[in-house]
Amino acid sequence: MSNHHWSFLRCLGLGFVLACRPVGAQAPEAIWYIRNNAEGIASFEANARHVSVIAPQVYSIDSSGTIRGGTDPRIVAIASKHGVKLMPLVMNPGFDLGILHHLVSNAEARTAAAHSMARLCREQSLYGLQLDFENLHVSDRDAFTAFARETADSVHRAGCQLSAAVVPRSSESRGTLPYHQWMADYWRGAYDLKALADVLDFLSYMTYAQHTGGSTPGPVAGYPWMVAGLTYALAQGVPPAKLSLGLAAYSDYWYPHYDPKSGASRALGDDIAYPSLMTILRDAGATPRWDATQQAWVAMWERDGVFEHAWIEDARAFRSKLKLVRRHALRGYSVWLIGMEDPATWRIVGPVRR
Repeated sequence: MSNHHWSFLRCLGLGFVLACRPVGAQAPEAIWYIRNNAEGIASFEANARHVSVIAPQVYSIDSSGTIRGGTDPRIVAIASKHGVKLMPLVMNPGFDLGILHHLVSNAEARTAAAHSMARLCREQSLYGLQLDFENLHVSDRDAFTAFARETADSVHRAGCQLSAAVVPRSSESRGTLPYHQWMADYWRGAYDLKALADVLDFLSYMTYAQHTGGSTPGPVAGYPWMVAGLTYALAQGVPPAKLSLGLAAYSDYWYPHYDPKSGASRALGDDIAYPSLMTILRDAGATPRWDATQQAWVAMWERDGVFEHAWIEDARAFRSKLKLVRRHALRGYSVWLIGMEDPATWRIVGPVRR
């Protein structure tokens, strides 16, 4: 990579410091997801003034409705110091399908879960909780809505908000290939967006992970794909004021992998932090190019005769997709994952709702 091009990548965002906002429009609510790790906590501490809500992915729930986990005290302290609201995630551990099916379909488990979440809100003095229930079969669509309704009633009585992170889709089609149909049946199809928006305070619409380590290489959050998903949600009747657009702060990197224990070789993809990926690209001498359609950087390079791929979400890509929030007057945005972002991102986010 040339010094000129490398300097350009390193300084991306300097020309985009002012994020445009319509005159008189309310600043968006900025939700950043976090884990109990050093990188995320350090970034949160340094940039808390740009965060409206911090959402730690720290609680798991079992099939009986019992919640386990806890937020790192450092996250709680930073949030308190800077007036950032705390909305932890409650997830089915490992996105386990069986746990989730029982939880949403069994009346006793559903009620126990609702009471557990209300108790957690009261004990921790939380702003709210977010349901991060994934790998949900489409046959449980109505059961999940009923679960959300009962839990929202319980959590609201405890003085908290309740939201849900939901996987996006752009149509009701199951697609053509078995991969598409699996995604539709187990990941995209089980969320009744309008019904959930009616009973919850808002939805975090996870318009990222368009491609993953288990798919072919492609954009983390391609612009046309994001627009299609957003258009679909709004057409279903989800009020813009109840929609938080998912934005990616991570990149993806694909490479050949060999497992000496099994003897298997295959392509493997990883979510990767921006600084770590920049080091890989620099060491490989790879030169990313800007894809104007996808609004992201892409790179492909050869190592010992085999090609590797990366799709890069940096400050420029973040700014491009952030415009959708203001253009559609959405509630705000939900970013996965603090600590993985291009540091220049913080210079382009603009004002946030506090």
